[in-house]
Amino acid sequence: MLSLKDSNIRPEKLFAFLSLNLRLVFVVFLSCASIVVTFLVLHPASSAQNVISRQNHLPTTIPFRVGEKLTYNISFNKINNAAYAEIYAVSRGKLGEKDAVELRSKIKTMDLTSSAFYFLDEARTTYASPATSLPLYIRKISNAGVLPRETVYNYLVNPTATNDLLTLIYQVRKAGGVGTFSFQENEKNYDISLQNTVGERVRTGAGEFDTSVSIVLSHYLIDNGITDLRINFSADEARIPVLFRFKTAKGDFRAELASLQTVEPEIAPVTTPMAVVIQPQKTPKPIVTPKPYIENEPLSADLPFALGETLEYQVSMLGKYLGNVTLQAKERKQFSGQDSLLLTATATETQAGNPLFNLNDGIHAQVNPDSLTPQRIELKFTGAFNTYNQIAQFDQKSSSVIFNGANSVEIPVGTHSILSLAYAIRSFNLKPSKDPNNPVNDTRVAVFLGSQAFVFTLRPSNAEIINLKGEKISAQLISISTGNPEIDQLGLRLWLGNDEKRLPLRLTVGNYQADLISETKISPK
Repeated sequence: MLSLKDSNIRPEKLFAFLSLNLRLVFVVFLSCASIVVTFLVLHPASSAQNVISRQNHLPTTIPFRVGEKLTYNISFNKINNAAYAEIYAVSRGKLGEKDAVELRSKIKTMDLTSSAFYFLDEARTTYASPATSLPLYIRKISNAGVLPRETVYNYLVNPTATNDLLTLIYQVRKAGGVGTFSFQENEKNYDISLQNTVGERVRTGAGEFDTSVSIVLSHYLIDNGITDLRINFSADEARIPVLFRFKTAKGDFRAELASLQTVEPEIAPVTTPMAVVIQPQKTPKPIVTPKPYIENEPLSADLPFALGETLEYQVSMLGKYLGNVTLQAKERKQFSGQDSLLLTATATETQAGNPLFNLNDGIHAQVNPDSLTPQRIELKFTGAFNTYNQIAQFDQKSSSVIFNGANSVEIPVGTHSILSLAYAIRSFNLKPSKDPNNPVNDTRVAVFLGSQAFVFTLRPSNAEIINLKGEKISAQLISISTGNPEIDQLGLRLWLGNDEKRLPLRLTVGNYQADLISETKISPK
């Protein structure tokens, strides 16, 4: 990490420089990225009951996917974690009487950049017309000041003929990352052109990709001192924007894909915003008295499981019973000053001669109750797995993990622990690819194991019927590649239920198998 002592840039100049250029990263990132998105179709019913239908794919010329979320790590010169950015295609539904697509983005500076030079925390939501690809309603929120600052543009009554940054993504995606486009930013119109050049193999926190490189040209870039802007798009059908690079007089910026996830889209109907008059800087009233923390508040309805859910699994080896393991979303309380959900996996029964685990062996994981991103994980075994005992503390702001009390390693933004992934995978929108020879629907997610982060690849299959406790149940097979050859040779496979709970029904690793035998709810104390 770069320190003030190591830098040859004066702090007061770097402050102003980052103030401008990190915003430029955001504009360049949004205006030039093409993101893999598909949209959820919502039809608010005319009666008391809503009729909901889902659209898995837009026309084949636009290979977008529901709920695709891309997270990027942004570096500046020697500062490896200057900022992170995220783009998320959320849903498609109704905005008043008009069809609308909801897109979101955010960018935030981190570590040294935030504390010493510049704090940037901006979010944007755009509702766009699927027919014209133009914005209907835009809301931008900046949290960099003492109070949030909101800027709103409402085009529901008087339509606009100009793209904003997020609808521009749709235009760039539709053209495959090549062509000339226009957009408006800060009340000024610009054109931007992308020209395809060479191919390149790129390795990021989300995996390795064969890519094609596009050179980006725009008067906006010239006006702001940006040169040599290049974007790497994955060479497969998805055309994921994997890497962004550009230069300035003070240094080089780089934004690389850190996480590629497909999460279950939000299905709440979009309502018409109450405000009709545009209010560029709406300042909310400060909250005088903070809301007291309440323990064991219910989890978000967007999650497929509830607080207290308890799942018991029977573990066997080649049909021989070894014991039982219980997974539980145990309690929601404050942990190290943060709202936290405790997840546990505990050996509750064991057979004599069990080579895997002893009674009460298990894992405790603290996670964010909304995003399920890990805060801490503890592995405690007394049997054959005791060499894997570990306590790891996750710092999502600095993208790092401290494990075994002293060792620290960098990890991609959004990295999961093994137990947080077991719950988060139930929210992923794992749709099988229509073409088995072109598995564009694979989901990649970083997972911390041992002393480093591995990129897990989740490959979904079509629904099948499995026999569980003598019952025939519809399930979806998810083949998992961990990036660790020793594990991958065992053929890790998971079957998820096809109902709304998406219960993990069966897990196989080599000759070992775990089957779900009971589902109960134990209220937290």
